Amino acid sequence: MQDNATEVTAAGIARLAGVGRAAVSNWRRRHADFPKPVGGSDTSPSFALTEVEDWLRTQGKLAEVPLRERVWQQLAGHPAGPVTALLHAGSALLLVHDRSTEWLALAGTADDSALAERLPAALEGVLTPRFGHAAERALATPTSAALLPSVPLLRGAAELAAELGARRTFAFLLGRHLDANPRQYTLTPPGPAALMAALAGPATTVLDPACGTGALLHAVRSLDARPGRRLYGQDSAPELAALTALRLALDGNGEDDAPTLRTTAADTLRGDALSDVQADVVLAHPPFNERGWGHDELAYDPRWEYGFPARTESELAWVQHALARLRDGGTAVLLMPPAVASRRSGRRIRADLLRRGALRAVIALPAGAVPPNNVPLHLWVLRRPAGAGSSTPAPELLLVDTTSLATPGDVREKQSWAAVQDAVLDAWRTFDQAGSLAERPGVARSVPVIELLDDEVDLAPARRLPPPAAGGGGAAELAAVREDLADTLRLATKLAPASAAPAAEPARWPQITVGELARAGALLMRTASSVGGYSGTGDHARVPVLTDHDVLTGAAPSGTLTGDDEPFLLVAGDVVVPVVGGGATARVVDEATEGAALGRGLALLRPDPAALDPWFLAGFLRSTANNRQASSYASTATRLDVRRLQLPRLPLAEQAGYGERFRALAAFEDALRTAGRLGEQLVQGLHDGLTDGTLAPE
Repeated sequence: MQDNATEVTAAGIARLAGVGRAAVSNWRRRHADFPKPVGGSDTSPSFALTEVEDWLRTQGKLAEVPLRERVWQQLAGHPAGPVTALLHAGSALLLVHDRSTEWLALAGTADDSALAERLPAALEGVLTPRFGHAAERALATPTSAALLPSVPLLRGAAELAAELGARRTFAFLLGRHLDANPRQYTLTPPGPAALMAALAGPATTVLDPACGTGALLHAVRSLDARPGRRLYGQDSAPELAALTALRLALDGNGEDDAPTLRTTAADTLRGDALSDVQADVVLAHPPFNERGWGHDELAYDPRWEYGFPARTESELAWVQHALARLRDGGTAVLLMPPAVASRRSGRRIRADLLRRGALRAVIALPAGAVPPNNVPLHLWVLRRPAGAGSSTPAPELLLVDTTSLATPGDVREKQSWAAVQDAVLDAWRTFDQAGSLAERPGVARSVPVIELLDDEVDLAPARRLPPPAAGGGGAAELAAVREDLADTLRLATKLAPASAAPAAEPARWPQITVGELARAGALLMRTASSVGGYSGTGDHARVPVLTDHDVLTGAAPSGTLTGDDEPFLLVAGDVVVPVVGGGATARVVDEATEGAALGRGLALLRPDPAALDPWFLAGFLRSTANNRQASSYASTATRLDVRRLQLPRLPLAEQAGYGERFRALAAFEDALRTAGRLGEQLVQGLHDGLTDGTLAPE
């Protein structure tokens, strides 16, 4: 009965069966025995998970629910909500992680009620050594009554942990939850989080006063897992403070490997629960643009050592809180909206931070590096002056602008982000050692503080850095771009398709759908959620992900894995198709893309080479008419049902002829894309060179 409490939506059913939502709607209409809704609303009903599984098996549409998917559906449909389910599952996984023998003895209890009765004592026995007594920690021990609906989930999570390990199991569940609810959380992506940890450097005591789901503390732990580290986190949302504690506790290999953890649920500015902490490093991604941060009641707070922030300057309150929690000489790295560097209401505090040497660097990241993706956020690197009340001046401030190193569309590509990170760390380390930095045009320079102490105290890097030379290297660079463009245009002309011979009459081929080919075994069909085929070895974080944007633009794999998902790896000859957006696009995976993981929003078709030519398959999948008849237009976004796409029934030898022509068209298309990029670079470089005086009009 408790298992029936787990509900699943139509989208969840589609994911279980590996079909589109339109197929689920058709099943509901056509099959009188389809399970009836047990919750939700008329427009978004929910169904009992076990009833759905039984119906799918009876209909032959599901051999067995993948364990990962079943556990996720149990969590997502938990009657107390997914966050409560995550906390229960994480606590049980910590028991599995630290005291596996005790869990196995408990799990042998067949009756769910009896297991729920025994679990709280066992969980208390593992939570107290990790996080302290109940009154001291953010993660409470759930009661038997609260745990009873979660018992099937806990059994499933423990079974999944036997395959993946407790850490990867919790990371998968947390990552899937964050992916499904991106607007509910302030997320710091792994790349920027790792950069912030690297800027701060090694530390024994680390504090995040706005910890959220623990991304920054997790980055610190991943960068340097030395024993004896003390990690502190605080968040105004109790569930986030608890999730952070679980995430960090499960990072290690056991109790002996665990850092000292303390996470607290309280409003950091109004009710600082970690005022006794003197940290080596403070990392924070605080909330932006808060008007109700406590301006009225905190006027005489001792943290405002550099000036009382205006009501509109909540970010400068966080900056001063971070400095107040550092030991002398400690480093803080905060993610800031760009307006904080130039708003008039904060100029006096900025000036005092500069005069006293507390602010050491302002770094502009490319737009898209951190949500919101349309804003190029800043990193502020601060250092608490040595000695109480010290006012030792810092003669220069480091300004770094990486916005030219990656465009919003490609900043998530591995190579682009690596260029951003390398440029930032190289500039910071050189500056931190020498106290100054020779100018790197358009990217970095150290500016004498006296130059910044004007009426505005404007610290925006873009306003203080001279532009790079035209094209990145002056006239010589532009000449090289022009030569590359000429070569590419000649190649495109050579690859331009010859006129096709008109057919005597339109071909009338017998057709077969992708779904029929999949059932016949002529091809394998997969989506990112229906994983399989991953060996379980290697570092997940290093596997690039082919995204739908990459397929549409012809770019290299640019995504990164989230939630510690097991990737479905691509092989040469696979055909990938975006399923959202309405564009007629298909891409054949080549040797350069082989080994990347399949991204969300893509369908993969792996043809049997004895039955299907991959270029023939991709070419016919791009047909405009084919895409129109297989697309759904019921929502705001067009969605493609790949199973309904059609192919002509042709012998393999005849397929090869079409395949060669489609391959030639793809090469021509790639040449046009390259020419377009080079042309844009040349035009912009000429504009910049002519307007900044580095190029002469003649």
